[in-house]
Formats: sequence, C-alpha cells, structure tokens
Amino acid sequence: MRNYQIVTNPRAQLYAYTDHFGNAVYYFNVLREHWELRIEAQSVIEVKDLPPLPDAADSLEWQRYNSFNLTAEHYDFLGESTFATGSAQLQNFIEAHGLEKPKGDPLTALKQLNEIIYAAFDYEVGVTEVHSPIDKALGEKRGVCQDFAHIMIAIARSWGVPARYVSGYLYHRRQDKNRSGEDATHAWVEAYLPSMGWIGFDPTNNILASERHLRAAAGRDYADVPPTRGTFKGDAESELAVAVTMEPTAAPVRHEEFLRVARPIGASNDMRPTNAENYYQQQQQQQQ
Repeated sequence: MRNYQIVTNPRAQLYAYTDHFGNAVYYFNVLREHWELRIEAQSVIEVKDLPPLPDAADSLEWQRYNSFNLTAEHYDFLGESTFATGSAQLQNFIEAHGLEKPKGDPLTALKQLNEIIYAAFDYEVGVTEVHSPIDKALGEKRGVCQDFAHIMIAIARSWGVPARYVSGYLYHRRQDKNRSGEDATHAWVEAYLPSMGWIGFDPTNNILASERHLRAAAGRDYADVPPTRGTFKGDAESELAVAVTMEPTAAPVRHEEFLRVARPIGASNDMRPTNAENYYQQQQQQQQ
C-alpha cells in the first residue's frame, strides 16, 4: 500500500490496533450531536502480476495437513464459525454434488468446489442480508458473494482444509464480465495448502484470486470483518449509503476524483498469498 487515509465528518480522533487475525482496525467516537456520519477511506495500492499456480498439487499434499505443518493460526479456520457452519441443507447440497469427499489433490478439489458453487447459485442482491445464515442462499439457490464464500468455507473445513473469509474489493474490467457488483465491497475465500500457503478462490466469479482482488481484512467469516461496525444513542432512525470507486492510476488520485456521492443500497491486492518459498504474500459481500 502506497498511502491510506480515513476522514470522518463530524471530525473525530482516530485510534488503531491490530486484531487477532492481523487486521488493522480503526475506531473513533463522536460524542456531540450529529445527524449524519460520513466515513471516507482512500487508498493507493501498488499491485504486481502474480506468478502462476501449478495445475495441481502433488499427491502427498493431503498428508501434509498434520500438526507439523499446521499452527494455531490454521486451527482458527478449521472449526465452525458464526456464518460458516454445518446444517441439514448444507449436507443435502454436499451430497447432491458429490462433495462428501474431495476429489483429487487439495488444489484440484478446491478449484472444482469453486466451480460447483458458481454453477449452483444465481447472483442476486436482496435475496439475503448480511446476517442471513447460509441456509437462506442454499434454499433460494441465489445470493451474493458473502453467501457463496460462507458455503465454500464450510465445505472446505469439512474436508479438513483451513479456510478463511476475505473482505475487500474486486477491480472490474469490461472483458472479465464478473457477476459481483462493481460499486460494492467483495468477499472471497482463502484456503491453506501446506506446500503453497494461502490461496484465494472467488466462487462468485469462478476464478482464482488475482491482482484484481484487493484484500482489506480476513477472518473466520463475515462476523469477524464487517467493513464498519458501531452503535449510536438517540431516537433517530438510521440509513446506510455506500459508494465504492476503483480505478487504475499512475500517480496518487486527486481527492476530488476520489469522492463520489454516496447512494442508498439494498438490504442487508491483492495478491494471492502462496508458498513462502515460491511465492510472496500480498493480496462481500453484499451491500447492506
């Protein structure tokens, strides 16, 4: 990241800390009366082309999921979590698509899972909300990137593969024809392969995470990494509006180009982390 800034209106003193998952968290208080809270975040990020992944992992990769290769960090992403949890509907989906056991090596199996989820669900905003369980999307066969990421995470963990939820942004190009919204945050999955590290999968668009995926935070599921979280005291009702703009630049973006009028929305870099020896570490969801 070349530079980063957050501005609030009303103005507030920002504080920061790093959470358990290594995410930078910024927080503030606005104690005086106000009718609107505006948060503007601007980043300039340098991205690079990623080295290609192999077509498949070797035949010994499954055996590497052991206590020698997994640490406490990985065990956080092996169990059930708030939204990535088992259910009868999830089990029906697993059985209907022959996903009780992974086929082939872990990389191949995860690519197949990525494709199956992409084909099994329509992308449609408004069917689910940010706090909807995965059963909502499983029952409707529709949802958004947050739902698809949670489903893939739950299945990958059932195979014994550590998997985590990534919240961030996807840079859209006309030739890519991505299903996810261009003016929204995005969510995808990172799964751990012992010989390669954390690999990103985007089941919403049936692609591997690339330099177009700009990673903001990662956790067990959406509950760990919402873009914003807070409380207010008073009788007023609240309404959320969000605007996201991403564009390539050879120089820092002028502030007036960055700011856009926020619009109401419906309910509710990254660079692929890979093997420490062969790759380098870089790098929702639906709108509410």
